Amino acid sequence: MDPSHFLAGIYISFWIPIAVLTAALAIKLPSIVKLWRDPLLRAVGGLLVLACAVFVSAAPPTITWTNRVTGVPNISAPLLYSLVTAFGGACLLMITTWRNGITDRAATRRATRWVVAVYAGVIVALWALFALADTPDERIRDLDTYYARTPFMREEIVLYLLAHTAACLITSKLIWNWIRTDGLDVWLRGGLKFLGVGYTMNLVYDGAKLSAVGARWSGHDLDRLSTDLAPPVASLSAVLIAVGFILPHVGQYVQRRARTRLGLWRLRPLYRLMRTAVGSRVPFKLRVTPELRLMRRETYIRDALLHLARFLDEDLRRTAYEAAVGLGFETGRARALAHAVTLQDAVETGRRTRRDDATAPLVDTDTENLLAEIESVSRALRRPEDIRAVRAVAAVPAERVTVR
Repeated sequence: MDPSHFLAGIYISFWIPIAVLTAALAIKLPSIVKLWRDPLLRAVGGLLVLACAVFVSAAPPTITWTNRVTGVPNISAPLLYSLVTAFGGACLLMITTWRNGITDRAATRRATRWVVAVYAGVIVALWALFALADTPDERIRDLDTYYARTPFMREEIVLYLLAHTAACLITSKLIWNWIRTDGLDVWLRGGLKFLGVGYTMNLVYDGAKLSAVGARWSGHDLDRLSTDLAPPVASLSAVLIAVGFILPHVGQYVQRRARTRLGLWRLRPLYRLMRTAVGSRVPFKLRVTPELRLMRRETYIRDALLHLARFLDEDLRRTAYEAAVGLGFETGRARALAHAVTLQDAVETGRRTRRDDATAPLVDTDTENLLAEIESVSRALRRPEDIRAVRAVAAVPAERVTVR
């Protein structure tokens, strides 16, 4: 095999998932720091840190460096096995906390103590078995199969694989059961699907490793399952799991921002109309979130509508509504067009009337419906041709009555 291809495979199998997992951790880190008391966020943070540590310690350059620094051949094996086992335990902690942490804290605490005790015991056993095993030959990529029949090391390899398999099997089953429940947010359901596939891929990794080890026991050679298939499967699994954690957070953030931007865009025509009536605008500030901008725009529009309330002609609104219905507009659209016609008329009336004119007519107008429909009214203002048509019909109500 070309050495350059071999090195490229190493970097793809190990450093790409490390980068993706680190990105997921970076996205989650602000929430983890801010809400450190939240057990779910702590579990997610711990899981992502352990996943990164697994791939860093599994990379051949790291294995070589660890063995050389410590002076103990293959000491990187129990270190890696311990991290893989801890990762499996963290998966169980995460999913139990995620599902039951809010509704049943007592059950979550019991499950946490049980998982920590079992997987801590497995890690202690791994180091004890390594101390009893004889592993003089350093193996970088094929230690699992090379020492598959060595006393104590054989038991250690099987122990870490079974512990990891059990954790991923339980976690995967819980996730897929959760996906089938009703009432999940679309982004959460999508994230869970990525997590479910990721943990299922972990089971493929465990199956490949166990098959290669079992083949050694029976005198056969399936080492390629362990050395060539298992690493890329584990990498793909890590990427899917990272996406599963990122998707709900990023998806909800993007959806929230898109909804806010859309709200600002929809309110722009009505905002501009109110500016012509009031003569001012929302104060501009550079460091203002879109959510705050939307809130300020809505407040500005509502205040301006209250200012125009004295000039709103209720008779004109009813006539315009009848005209819109007569032109074939559906009820909601007709109501919005009627409000738009009335508002334009109020703005024109306000321009002709001095604000401090004590003789200006005070009209008792109910603006509750108008205030509740500012978005639909603003959308109606985007179609001036519809408004002109309604105004044209509404301007001759008397003639329509005579014709009848």
